[in-house]
Amino acid sequence: MTRCEFAFDDGAYVLGALAPADRAAYERHLAGCFECREAVAEIAVLPGLLGRLDATDLAEFLPPPPAIDRVPDLLAVARNRRRRERSATRLKYGLTALVAAASALVVGFGGATALRPAPAPTPTVQAIRMVSMAPVSAKTPAVRAEIGLTGKKWGTEITMHCGYDATAGYGKAYTFRLVAYGPDDATEQIASWLAGPGDDVRLTGATRFTDAELVRLELIRADGTTVLDYEVR
Repeated sequence: MTRCEFAFDDGAYVLGALAPADRAAYERHLAGCFECREAVAEIAVLPGLLGRLDATDLAEFLPPPPAIDRVPDLLAVARNRRRRERSATRLKYGLTALVAAASALVVGFGGATALRPAPAPTPTVQAIRMVSMAPVSAKTPAVRAEIGLTGKKWGTEITMHCGYDATAGYGKAYTFRLVAYGPDDATEQIASWLAGPGDDVRLTGATRFTDAELVRLELIRADGTTVLDYEVR
C-alpha cells in the first residue's frame, strides 16, 4: 500500500507549525483523505492539554520518545514535495518561454516580411568603348594598349588594357607610367606598373581633368621614353 504523502503532517498541522502554503495544501488534502482526517481528530485535543501544563509538568508526564525516529521520514516527504513543486515551476516557466519565443519569431518574421525593401533594380552596365593607343616610335619594344574614357563630374575615369609582346630575343622588363595631359600642359600620373614580355595588365584609374579638359594620354617608360600616346582632342 502506498503511504500518503501527507501522513506525517498531522502533528505539525494541529500545532500550527506548517507554513501558510503547506497548511492550505494540507487542508485541501484533508477534504479527500479519511486517514488524515482521523489522524488529526485523534490529536486535536493536544493544543488544549499542552496549554494547561507548564514546562516541569510536561517533562514529568510525557512518555519517553518513541524508538522510531520520524524525522527522516518527514524530511523525505518534504524533499519529495519540494522536488515536485520545483519541477512544476520549471515546466511552467519553460512553456512560457517557449510560447514567447515562438511569438517573437512569428512577429519578427512578419515584420521582416512586411518591412523588407523591394530589391533595387540591377543597374545596366554600359560597355566602355575602347580605343587603341598609337605607337610613338617603331624602335621601342612591342607594347600595345587600348583605353576607355568615362566622363565624371569630378574628372575622367580611365580603363586600360596593356600587353607586352613576347618578342624573340628580348626579355627585359620595364616600369611603365600612364600620364594624363590637361590644359596648359598640366600633367597627372594615372598609374604605374612593372611589365615584361608576355605580361598582360588591366587597370582602372582616374584623373581630375574632365573630358573637356583632357588633351592626351601617354604611356611612358621609366627612362622617360614615350612608347604610346592617344590624342583626346
